[in-house]
Amino acid sequence: MKTHREKTIQEDTPSSGLSEPCLTTTHGILYQADCLDLLAAIRSESIDTVFADPPFNLQKEYKNGFQDQWQNVDYLEWSFRWIDDCCRVLVPGGALFIYVLPRWAYHFAAHLDGPMEFRHWIALSMKGTFPRGQKLYPAHYALLYFTKGKPRVFNRVRVPVPACRHCGGDLKDYGGHRKYLNPEGLNLTDFWEDTSPNRHRNSKARPGVNELKPMIPSRAIEISSGPEDVILDPFGGGGSTFQEAQRLGRYWIGSEIGHCDAIEQRFRTFSPTTMGRKPPRKVLSVFSTQS
Repeated sequence: MKTHREKTIQEDTPSSGLSEPCLTTTHGILYQADCLDLLAAIRSESIDTVFADPPFNLQKEYKNGFQDQWQNVDYLEWSFRWIDDCCRVLVPGGALFIYVLPRWAYHFAAHLDGPMEFRHWIALSMKGTFPRGQKLYPAHYALLYFTKGKPRVFNRVRVPVPACRHCGGDLKDYGGHRKYLNPEGLNLTDFWEDTSPNRHRNSKARPGVNELKPMIPSRAIEISSGPEDVILDPFGGGGSTFQEAQRLGRYWIGSEIGHCDAIEQRFRTFSPTTMGRKPPRKVLSVFSTQS
């Protein structure tokens, strides 16, 4: 039997093609659903930032019903469907980030060029990989950053001055200008060396999956949004994006096609008192149909 709070939450959540949410917090709402179903339920021009980390079509077994074994043309057709819908739901000036292999990133970027404004191809260091046939050693992931016209928000993010892990000294001399560096750190560039995937089982919310470090969606959110803006992640995975949106005071919406146990567990550890709450009015307002 549902409690009064659970009934209230169910009555106040969208009903358009979606089952009841599997997680609600003071700032967000999560559905166990196909990304296309979630996107179809969201109004045009209602989301401030989209962060997407889709499957890479590597024949990986996700154990969630998703078949990651497509012909290239079919994978791209599917990808362009959710990309187009992500563009549709963004507000003017909103930001789209897509974390993907360079193999697919250039296709995605070409598709986005024109309807969206190119900002950056951010290179994220890929460590612990191996040479593949007659090709160069792969050394980075791509994080595409596009906006829907002129950016509505652009925040400069700073990172700590790199230091030697052994002696604690600076790794560079900065041409003798070290004393002029901003005490808050260096400006973030489009090459991120500190974002390697969580490969150790003990550091993952979802063992068996190369889960993103929270730092990656966190930076995207910080760059492109302000407090109480709405963040969408249609490929929830282990929930890194939702955790960081909540931590940074943003509202969030997400879906995960498989079970959402790992995301729920993340919030039980990260912020248990925020769980099971009525979804915020601003989150509910982005859906095209409400009960």
